[in-house]
Amino acid sequence: MQLDLNLLAALDALLEEGSVTGAAERLHVTAPAMSRSLGRIRRTTGDQILVRTGRTMTPTPYAIAVREQVHDLLQQVQSVLAPSRELDLTTLERTFTLRWHDSLVALSGPTLLAEVRKQAPGVRLRFIAESSIDTPELRRGEVDLEANANRPTQPEIRADQVAESRHVIVMRRGHPLAHAEAVTAARYAEAEHITISRRGRFDNALDEALARLGLTRRVVATAPTEGAGFEFVRESDLLVTAPESTTHSAAADLVLVPLPFELPSARVYLSWHQRYDTDPAHVWLRELARTALAGPTRGRN
Repeated sequence: MQLDLNLLAALDALLEEGSVTGAAERLHVTAPAMSRSLGRIRRTTGDQILVRTGRTMTPTPYAIAVREQVHDLLQQVQSVLAPSRELDLTTLERTFTLRWHDSLVALSGPTLLAEVRKQAPGVRLRFIAESSIDTPELRRGEVDLEANANRPTQPEIRADQVAESRHVIVMRRGHPLAHAEAVTAARYAEAEHITISRRGRFDNALDEALARLGLTRRVVATAPTEGAGFEFVRESDLLVTAPESTTHSAAADLVLVPLPFELPSARVYLSWHQRYDTDPAHVWLRELARTALAGPTRGRN
């Protein structure tokens, strides 16, 4: 059966107004056009819907029986085809899944959660760990927001750079370089290093930068997170190089030294699937996430 949703609107108006003229005025159409719609409704339903009683029109028993259902159906159709963009945070109940780099969860997760709980008590946040391999959850809509150092390349994934931080060398207070007058690129390369890599890679952009200076370094281990890397540094003469924004929790008992050569800043990208571009709740959460992620690095670039 070919259904015309315009007939649903016409039927609702006819049942509410009880006349062709009133229904026509309500829908801003002519009376002849509404009469034609009534004729189509009668042919479709097999019922007269409205019958003349003297100078007025009276709904049939069928029309009276379906009046409320027709009105509810029209409201449902309108909510699907023309959804409201108003967002009531006080009644919003939703769980968002966020796959963020572990250091970003530690740095910005508490701030984001506190603001979410203040504005929308019914919203829950599920932070999940990053994977060591590429996973499709963001494309499938199983992850709402990603935050890490990688700018996505898929055309359907949106991404905003929300933060930036310079790299620093992190070492224990008793390290031979901790009180040196200057840590040169050569002395940096001569030391032993641990790299941070969830995938266990020994080399990264640091080695490319050193190679351009004719230098190489010795990497003796990898750690999956900055937190783990800092623990290795505390107990040895290893160096770890990390974004300055991730070192604040460790700064109390470790020494931070500027990197003695040029290296692009560590950037943070917030990513989501384009299906959520106009979702009011998702837009709201994205704005809070941008603010939370930018906070720890603001003023430190």
